Amino acid sequence: MIAQSIRFILTNLPMLLFAAATACATCSRSPEHWSRRYLSWLLLLAVGVDGIWAGIFHVFFPAIASAQIGWQPSPFEYEIGIADISLGVVAVASFWRSLSFQSAIASYAIIFYAGVTIGHFIQAFAHGDFAADNFGVLLVVTIARAIGLAIILKISWSQPSLRGVGGSIDACS
Repeated sequence: MIAQSIRFILTNLPMLLFAAATACATCSRSPEHWSRRYLSWLLLLAVGVDGIWAGIFHVFFPAIASAQIGWQPSPFEYEIGIADISLGVVAVASFWRSLSFQSAIASYAIIFYAGVTIGHFIQAFAHGDFAADNFGVLLVVTIARAIGLAIILKISWSQPSLRGVGGSIDACS
């Protein structure tokens, strides 16, 4: 029972972090505009923690990560792992930074996720790779993050009171 629960959490961590980010932004008592709360929490959890998590698996457990995606282990897995960790670390740091800083991180993440999405579609339809982490819930979460970040970023910049504002967002309490 415990092993199954742990496996469920680890297998579905990207989806759970996306849901947790949404829940924390929703219940936050911060006076910040709702778009800024959602941007901050998505960057912290859905991009940051998830990026670090994915990177750790690609760097330190490449056989497990490759098998989940339907790949053969490759030296490039180390490189994508370092890219994931890098994105994750700066996304976590962006939680306490200005909208301009967050915009740079979100823009990188949007482009990265768009490229990942295209790659997964190519792997699925050109090479028949329909493995769970290539063409499943993880792909849906990746697409949702890219679209959600783009929309929230646009809305945040449409709020004149948010432009150039630094500061922090309170924790969900």
